[in-house]
Amino acid sequence: MLVTWKYRPRDTFIQRLDPRTRFIVLLCTIFALTIPEIWDYRFMIPLFLFSLTQFVLARIEWKEMRRTLFFVFILVFFIIGLNGLLSGRGGPSAALDPNSPIIYQALIPGTVWGITITISKLWFAMTQVLRILAMALPAIAIPYTLDPNIYGTAFKRMGASDKVSFTMDLALRFLPTFSRDLTITVDAQRARGYEVEKLKGGFVEKIRKLAPLIIPVTMQSTVTGEEVIDAMDLRAFDTAPRTWLKELHYAPRDYFMIGLGVVIFLACCILKWGFGIGGFFVPDFFTKFILG
Repeated sequence: MLVTWKYRPRDTFIQRLDPRTRFIVLLCTIFALTIPEIWDYRFMIPLFLFSLTQFVLARIEWKEMRRTLFFVFILVFFIIGLNGLLSGRGGPSAALDPNSPIIYQALIPGTVWGITITISKLWFAMTQVLRILAMALPAIAIPYTLDPNIYGTAFKRMGASDKVSFTMDLALRFLPTFSRDLTITVDAQRARGYEVEKLKGGFVEKIRKLAPLIIPVTMQSTVTGEEVIDAMDLRAFDTAPRTWLKELHYAPRDYFMIGLGVVIFLACCILKWGFGIGGFFVPDFFTKFILG
């Protein structure tokens, strides 16, 4: 009824970690990157390299996640990156410095409206891309390297309630289940002669032609949800505290990684609030490199 991501056992350092360790380290990284008013690239680059190292150590094959990475890069580079490059919004006021050298400008004749790309906007866009990738890379690896049978156990052992634990477990299984249902529906429509790849016409016409796919997939998702609810009711869910079959135990490597994550977060806090480091600025070497 419910399916999971393309998880498979791998004898790697990352997969040998306790699942709670991976969630805690991920949270430490996210909290460090979202400390208010931290825009300094000297924070972003080390945190990005830390996340990239975890991602590489997971040893996930390219063919397994090329589609996932494609959509993530589209989101990061063409939405977050372009927004920062063209508007500079969502960041510090220094990113909109009117005195920053202009790289490219295209204005509507007779107006002040148009596109203005400055050194500060470009640098801000690059730091934003690094920030999001640093948060996304270790999170992307989790569904492919974490046994789906211990999702709920991991959250429960972290102190969450039974409801929250099961909610997180089902949420992590929703997208792959939805993808499975969509694939089955597309194959069924192809078998009936429906040309899925040859949708022509305007936007409204394409939406209308997609109805044979959207309606059955939506209905199947609803039915699957009702089946899960019925199964949980039949097992008297939430009438008493539940027991859990899986047991989790920390190893020395888990304490090391948790300690490293906590140290990284505390170091960012101390540097920001103790020494006032972390504000946005454009380094001189970047300006010289762009302007030649």
